[in-house]
Amino acid sequence: MGEFRPVSDVLAYLAGSWRVERAVRDLASGAAGHFTGTTVFEPLEDTGLGPLRESGLLHQESGTFIWQGTPRPAERTLRFLPGQRPGTADVRFSDGRPFHDLDLTSGRYVADHPCSADLYRGEFTVLDEHHWRTVWCVAGPAKDLVLTTDYTRQNTDHTRQDTAYRPED
Repeated sequence: MGEFRPVSDVLAYLAGSWRVERAVRDLASGAAGHFTGTTVFEPLEDTGLGPLRESGLLHQESGTFIWQGTPRPAERTLRFLPGQRPGTADVRFSDGRPFHDLDLTSGRYVADHPCSADLYRGEFTVLDEHHWRTVWCVAGPAKDLVLTTDYTRQNTDHTRQDTAYRPED
């Protein structure tokens, strides 16, 4: 899988609804989990966290996470703001704390996020107009994880069928 699709404007590319499939592996214990759900990127509205100086997208993910055979609801919210360079994004947690930058102008980007003594390293790749992937490797004294997430744009045209991207084993 050496070909990536460059994206000139990450916010425009992400806008809309995506089907999400995430595999989670704990490298220390060998345990594995799976998340299935949706992520919606919609225009950011005033959240009451202060004045909005820039437009952006609200990322809302929800679904079911199955860990060691136990399903439970799971959700997260992020804010994707315009980055310092045109076409990039400044990704923040829902409370406004910085998470990472995102630049998909080459179709691939690597971002780091320190969390206490652990380091999250994310690789973002755009596979085509309707598919992108993130792989987060988390290493440190508290965690040793790999989270692989495949996103498939949800079809808004009900007259055709999209084929879901299936990662190679």
